[in-house]
Amino acid sequence: MNLVELHNVRKYFSSQKAVDDISFNIKAGSIFGLLGPNGAGKTTLIRMITGIFYPDSGNVLFNGKEFDALTHHRNIGYMPEERGLYKKMKIGEQALYLAQLKGMSKQDALKNIKEWFVKFEMETWWNKKVEDLSKGMSQKLQFVTTVLHQPSLIILDEPFSGLDPVNANLIKEEIFNLAKNGATIIFSTHRMEQVEEICDQIVLVNQGKKILDGSVDAVKQDFKENIFKIGLQSTQKAIQTDLFEIVQQLPEALLIKLKHHVSTNEVLQHFISNDFSIQSFQEVLPSLNDIFIKLVEDSSSARQFQNIN
Repeated sequence: MNLVELHNVRKYFSSQKAVDDISFNIKAGSIFGLLGPNGAGKTTLIRMITGIFYPDSGNVLFNGKEFDALTHHRNIGYMPEERGLYKKMKIGEQALYLAQLKGMSKQDALKNIKEWFVKFEMETWWNKKVEDLSKGMSQKLQFVTTVLHQPSLIILDEPFSGLDPVNANLIKEEIFNLAKNGATIIFSTHRMEQVEEICDQIVLVNQGKKILDGSVDAVKQDFKENIFKIGLQSTQKAIQTDLFEIVQQLPEALLIKLKHHVSTNEVLQHFISNDFSIQSFQEVLPSLNDIFIKLVEDSSSARQFQNIN
């Protein structure tokens, strides 16, 4: 079941196409990566999903119904990259105020705030002001105020910015717990290693266009290049064969790219017949970072070529 669906959405600012005919679905309970370089259209997409503004054409569905900001805003928690906390306001009062804005009673809000403050070791922060917090502390508070009203859709834009490894891991574990308990999460970041670790599905946009859509595993499989790593006791022997080319030679391993239609059994038999002691053998899939760079560069080059012609 899809919680969010975008159908052919477009958004223009003057003559600029910020979002140009983009469609994708976000499954309920999934962690969904919304990716793209700066200026790709990610923020515009998020603002249409949250109802900050509406598409010029196309439509956004929330839980199978046409999105309506007045109806659905209580079901959404949004943590923007540009933090939106009141610097002069006390932290406890601010958390309470924001929870009540999302429709929680004071009693329920206080209960949830206490639970989150204990979990994140923020009990002593109640009377502090946001301006007195470090960037990492402010980030933890922003996360708590985003999720404490128990939204079904949580949008996190660069949620690990400014966090040390311990607190980044704390937030990451809570993201997994929230998804496990039924929340749907849109995760936007430039850190591809975080996407590989956290996300189930991804969409990649560039210059207002969707250029990739699918599960993380399927995307990596689609872009694999028939490269394998074979562990050997030694790689000093000369290897000459038409079966593969050597991409990289390490002291105890080779990265090899198999020629077209060559099977892994043929490669293994080649090493065995040449008296190599094989320690390991595994396929090397491209990283999301490599795929991201390649697709963004290719799509940008194609757009520049179209503009020239």
